[in-house]
Amino acid sequence: MKKLLTIFTTAALLGSTMVMAAQQSSVVQADIDAFQNYFKKRFPNLSLNDFSKGPYAMSEDKKLQFDAIMEFPPFEDLRDKGEALWKKPFKNGKTYSSCFSGADKTIRTQFPRWNAKTGKVETLEGEILKCRVKNGERKIGSGKGKLAWISAYLTTIAKGQVINVIVPEGDEKALAAYNAGKKEFYAKRGQLNLSCANCHIDSPGQRIRGNTLSPALGQITHFPVWRGKWAKKKGDGFGTIQRRYGGCNKQVRAKPRKRQRDAYNNLEFFHTAMSNGLEISGTEYRE
Repeated sequence: MKKLLTIFTTAALLGSTMVMAAQQSSVVQADIDAFQNYFKKRFPNLSLNDFSKGPYAMSEDKKLQFDAIMEFPPFEDLRDKGEALWKKPFKNGKTYSSCFSGADKTIRTQFPRWNAKTGKVETLEGEILKCRVKNGERKIGSGKGKLAWISAYLTTIAKGQVINVIVPEGDEKALAAYNAGKKEFYAKRGQLNLSCANCHIDSPGQRIRGNTLSPALGQITHFPVWRGKWAKKKGDGFGTIQRRYGGCNKQVRAKPRKRQRDAYNNLEFFHTAMSNGLEISGTEYRE
């Protein structure tokens, strides 16, 4: 009887898993497959998770330089500050963890996600900001500084967790948000009339302004990142993915969107979904 019960329980669990997997929009899954297959064919020597290293996976010399920097990362102290902030109680005695579900190491891959009640995309950084206000703390910046340090800590402990953004099948509002993010990714803008796709789908591996363009696949796996360019100009060097979106807009001479609003949240929704199945690689250095 116990053996039969075990068999039935296992079957039920497998069935539940299959149902959860089937919740992804078929339209979105087709996009993900096409997106990833394009890069696999273009760079056949790279494994799926290799794409998380971007240009460093495309050059042996650059990979050696990257590995040398990551032996003693220039951002460890700030990431440690992020951990301390995450664990430090608010004035009411609660911590950031009280605003999230699941183990801390799983939080990074819970986002971005669709909230059917609000009809909006939620991002990790956006929810961290809301958590502070909810617990009576003052607002902080939305692209760098303390927010980026905290998020970098969560990215570090999430290393090895798999990205799995779900756009629910049959939810037209969720699909509309996803499609708005997709449109933002492919739309040309600015005086240079370029899109995200022009640089990161059409031209990965090519050099521009002294840097090598990264493939769009895998870009999301290591944010927030510490950039040498940011450290020289702005101090601590850390920035969120939406800070990077703004920087890209400026580079094509377009006006950046406001962070943690629909345009960038939807873009992050689409952009992250395209890397479904890749592992979070942890906080990393970029030029």
